[in-house]
Amino acid sequence: MGAGGGARIVVDVSGKVRDPGVRRLPAGSRVEDALAAAGGVRPGTDTTGLNRARVLVDGEQVLVGAPAQPAPGGTAAGPGTGPGPGPGPGPGPLSLGSATVAQLDGLPGVGPVLAQHIVDFRTARGGFRSVEELRQVDGIGERRFADLRTRVRP
Repeated sequence: MGAGGGARIVVDVSGKVRDPGVRRLPAGSRVEDALAAAGGVRPGTDTTGLNRARVLVDGEQVLVGAPAQPAPGGTAAGPGTGPGPGPGPGPGPLSLGSATVAQLDGLPGVGPVLAQHIVDFRTARGGFRSVEELRQVDGIGERRFADLRTRVRP
């Protein structure tokens, strides 16, 4: 499994796995570890868009057997991470609770460093209870918050 130590993350493994549900895994675990904890992928399931080597973040959902959502920049996002914030009107706001660093990086005014700050804040606080908590993230001022508030959800 992933990195050792006492730190744990909680992920929701759902879709076409043998035993879907919420799993508690060591911090640093990968999608492959979550799949194993859920009893494995059901036979015949298409896992083409599933990056089994991706490191998991606390509070995310791993959705198996659903089409991968395109992330900003044209790369495939991890399954179950929600819609990307792509250009123009998208399928909906990006979830602060499950978005990857790459997805957050695609938001206007958010680069890789700020995206990592958002993920670190989420991990330290156990998620976002409201969009307004985004103001507490280091590097997000009033102007940036005003640009982001309609593009994200807790």
